[in-house]
Amino acid sequence: MALRIRKLWHLESDKILSASDMSRYCYGHSTKLHEIKLLRVFFINSSAAEIVITVDVHKAKDLLQSGHPYLEVRTEEELKKGHADAEKIVNIPYMFFKPEGRMKNPRFVEEVLAACNKDDHLVVGCQSGVRSLGATTDLVNTGFKHVFNMDGGYAAWVEKGSL
Repeated sequence: MALRIRKLWHLESDKILSASDMSRYCYGHSTKLHEIKLLRVFFINSSAAEIVITVDVHKAKDLLQSGHPYLEVRTEEELKKGHADAEKIVNIPYMFFKPEGRMKNPRFVEEVLAACNKDDHLVVGCQSGVRSLGATTDLVNTGFKHVFNMDGGYAAWVEKGSL
């Protein structure tokens, strides 16, 4: 599945920027598109045209402190080693580690639907942000409206001192 960057989320204004907005922003700030640092990139699945929102660990912490549940998509063993600080943590692995390699949880969306509603506001995290991006994409494509991928995962949470 090919993903194309179609829109950006401007963290300071809390708005989604279109391609023309991005060009105007870059022109006005003497910045090339590939040099943008203060904008968070969102991907749109070209077939479903849904936006995956990724937030940094500081924004994730704010969301969690305001009561958003934390959907931890690492394994239970990984969760026991540490996790983001949240009042409500739902642990549903997105991938399993098998002797033959990683395997996507075939019941992931079904398990999330059993634990959460599509209208719930969720912060999704993993170890580095890769599994949570895949999980968030699957949830958005299933119809979840308020899911936020935590950029950098638990590693960034620890690195940024969010514990």
